[in-house]
Amino acid sequence: MRIALFDLDNTLLAGDSDVEWPRFLISKGILDAESTARENDRFFEHYKAGTLDIQAFLAFQLSPLGRFKRAELDELHREYMRQHIVPLITDKARALVKQHQEAGDLVLIITATNRFVTGPIAREFGIEHLIATEPEIIDGEYTGKPTGIPCFQGGKITRLEHWLQERSEKLADFEESWFYSDSRNDLPLLEQVSHPVAVDPDDTLRAHAEAHGWPVISLRN
Repeated sequence: MRIALFDLDNTLLAGDSDVEWPRFLISKGILDAESTARENDRFFEHYKAGTLDIQAFLAFQLSPLGRFKRAELDELHREYMRQHIVPLITDKARALVKQHQEAGDLVLIITATNRFVTGPIAREFGIEHLIATEPEIIDGEYTGKPTGIPCFQGGKITRLEHWLQERSEKLADFEESWFYSDSRNDLPLLEQVSHPVAVDPDDTLRAHAEAHGWPVISLRN
C-alpha cells in the first residue's frame, strides 16, 4: 500500500490558483484592481518568505465568496478554470499523477488553497481525494469566512492525520509515501514521508533538498 501526496500551487500547477483567483475577479470588475493587486502581491511575498499570517490571508481571500450565491460562484469558477487554470496544467504534471494512479497508489492533493477554488482543479486532474482549507458554508451558501484548521505548514500534517484516521489509517501504514511540493512552507510534511520530492522549488526548499539528497524535479513543459 502506497500513497502519493501532491501540493497544488506551483507544483501540479505552473502557477498559483490563490493568486489567479483575485486576478480573475479583478478582470470581471468584481474587485478593485489597485488595492486587491497590492494585497495579493503582499500576501504572496509573505508566503514565499515563510512568514504568511494565514488567518489574515484567509480573511482577504475568502471574503468575496460571501458576496455571491453559490450558483453565481460556480459559474464564475467555470470561466476562471478555462481562462486561468487549464493553461497552467502541464503534460508533465498530468503524466506524473497518472503514473501514480496506474501504480495503484492512493493519490490526493493537499493544499492551503481553499476547497472552492481547488475542488474543480482536483477533478480536472482526475484526483478523487482533496485536503484543502475549508471555507465556511451555512445553509448551502459561503459566508466568506474560513472554518477548521487551515491546511497550511504544520496544519497539513494535522489535516492529513485526521483524514487518514477517518479511513482507519495512518501514514506509517503505507510502505511507501511521496509528497511533491515547491515550497519551504511544506517542509514539515515533506519530512514525514519516505519519498520527499522538491518540484520547481523555492530557494529554501531547493537548498534543503540538495543538502538531504532529496530529488529535485520540474513539471514545467
